[in-house]
Amino acid sequence: MTTLSPLLDEARAQLLARADREGLIAVGYGVMDSPLGPLWVAVGPRGVLAVHYGARPDERELARITRAYGPGVVPDRRRCDRLLAELDEYFAGRRRRFEVEVDLSPLTPFQRRILTATARVAYGEVTTYRDVARKAGNEQASRAAGSALGANPIPIVVPCHRVIATDGSLGGYAGGLPAKRRLLTLERGESSVPAGGWAPSGR
Repeated sequence: MTTLSPLLDEARAQLLARADREGLIAVGYGVMDSPLGPLWVAVGPRGVLAVHYGARPDERELARITRAYGPGVVPDRRRCDRLLAELDEYFAGRRRRFEVEVDLSPLTPFQRRILTATARVAYGEVTTYRDVARKAGNEQASRAAGSALGANPIPIVVPCHRVIATDGSLGGYAGGLPAKRRLLTLERGESSVPAGGWAPSGR
């Protein structure tokens, strides 16, 4: 650390505070360490916009956010504090339900219906893509539901890891199947989740 670092940090904090007062910051982001690796999170005026696996956002994800809220996407740990605290509690096994608001407004109506149905799946439970599609209004759209869940911008908080294939296999997951398996193991209290998922009768 150089002797200039504290001065730069203070100047950055003052600049962010001024931008916030003047309404120039639309979305604040931060990065946290988790048992699944770094998570990039973004919170806007209506709630959580993104939980992304990795220390940097996906370009398409960032484009979606800036289309909705403009270019004012800046590092702002304070704005993310509540989400980060709830994620920490979840990973520690002390939280079964997220209370932060989520913002699905930048998504299509179909995506919003699918993710709203997914958000109702309880901690430790699993459901199927077909059932999520049915609850979203179209049981025949299970493949489209899978695509919408694969593009879920707020995983973990909107628990798409709790959605599996009709045959009991794990299906897919944007964070990778090892992450999906680990989240299910955390919630279900099992020593492990079968590599391929469960037999249909095991759900």
